[in-house]
Amino acid sequence: MEKKARIITVAGKGGVGKTSICACIVRRLVEAYPDKKILAIDADPAVGLSVALGVDVKLTLDDIRMSIVDSVENGETREALELLSEARFRIFDALVEMPGFAFLAIGRPESSGCYCKVNSYLKEVIGILANSFDYVVIDGEAGIEQIQRRVMERVSHLLLITDQSKKGVQVITTIKGVADELISYDRIGAIINRVTNPELVPLMECPVEVLTAIPADDTFAANDIRGKSVMELPADSVMLKGVEEALRKIDIL
Repeated sequence: MEKKARIITVAGKGGVGKTSICACIVRRLVEAYPDKKILAIDADPAVGLSVALGVDVKLTLDDIRMSIVDSVENGETREALELLSEARFRIFDALVEMPGFAFLAIGRPESSGCYCKVNSYLKEVIGILANSFDYVVIDGEAGIEQIQRRVMERVSHLLLITDQSKKGVQVITTIKGVADELISYDRIGAIINRVTNPELVPLMECPVEVLTAIPADDTFAANDIRGKSVMELPADSVMLKGVEEALRKIDIL
């Protein structure tokens, strides 16, 4: 029977700490499951997850995609099977092995033009790769369409990140609506980050269950200013504790 990874996708409005929370999820999984294979996928063109996790990215999946596209545009005809075989082989060049987890960056947004076959091949390769791992954590752009189009159509857990702003809640409400149409997921929940007034959290009109409300974390901010990765955060960090609570409530830990 084919092994199925638990795929955790993190989405939300830009600027609410989505990438930081995603990095904390990776850290908690590494600490909780030292015997499991964990893959972190940065599907945000800004490649912020690599910085948060202390990863030095040399090659992205989009670099591979564009090299294949260039060869096609230069008149080198490729059979579908050959393209897929090359993509599957080269994707391992883009994988960065870190202590406790592996890392893959998707890269910049697609350039103009339609290369549907290449894109679908690469998505298939990611799907094949994902099932070599026990846990896959995906940091997406501020939306879900790009994840469906460029990464995968099925996830096990969808975590929506917002702050206490009306705009943040509106964005995750929109993302849930789009996700309900575009992808398949088993569990869903929200994390309210950078909470300044806990008493207002119950009054927020979140579209899904609130798993945890994380106060603004001065320790995390200081760590970030010093250019340290999430892996260097003290264990009693408010952010780490909040993320752990969310992961327990949604049955990941």
